[in-house]
Amino acid sequence: MASGQAEIAAALGRLDQLGICPGRSAALDFGCGVGRLTAALSEYFDSVTGVDIAPSMLDMARTLLASQPGCRVVHNARPDLRLFPAASFDLVYSSLVLQHMPRALACGYLAEFVRVTRPGGAVVIVVPDAHKPTPRGAVYALAPPRLTGFIQQTIFRYPAPMQMTTLPARRVRREAERCGARLVTSDSRSGAGQHWRMKCHFIATGAPPADSDLAGAR
Repeated sequence: MASGQAEIAAALGRLDQLGICPGRSAALDFGCGVGRLTAALSEYFDSVTGVDIAPSMLDMARTLLASQPGCRVVHNARPDLRLFPAASFDLVYSSLVLQHMPRALACGYLAEFVRVTRPGGAVVIVVPDAHKPTPRGAVYALAPPRLTGFIQQTIFRYPAPMQMTTLPARRVRREAERCGARLVTSDSRSGAGQHWRMKCHFIATGAPPADSDLAGAR
């Protein structure tokens, strides 16, 4: 939970520095797991919704977040966020989640993030930008998913195969612009794995700020 507080404090500080997402009414934590980031977001937003596909994770999140006012978690197994109306949140935050699904599905969720974010809000995603030239990074980059799944289960004893799909910054920019949003900046993120280069992407929704606002952000 402490690591979640540090991550969200840094992200919100960066948003303030960039001059985007001034609203602090509602936030969505996509792929919330046990609520590590959901709890941290509740220190800045009036209400925070965590969404995840794993009921077991959500059960633990409800226990851990029981004393956190304004927090709720919901189950969603759909390839979209249709359970939320458009323009429901000031911020959508997703950290190290989209890489565990095929790229087309990840891009579909990115479009949904933009849809459920209010104009003037922001989408922040942490994803692998590229594989590093390590032995494991090369396997993930070059081997078919079925082979990597077999290696994970037989050698590393994973209970189930786990994908690691990269989402390069240029693809994030293209998908954001396709939805009417704009990629403001992509910051390198350390400490999130030895075999991938991680990026934290800050995406603004709605009209861009005035030139004076951009100058202030710089």
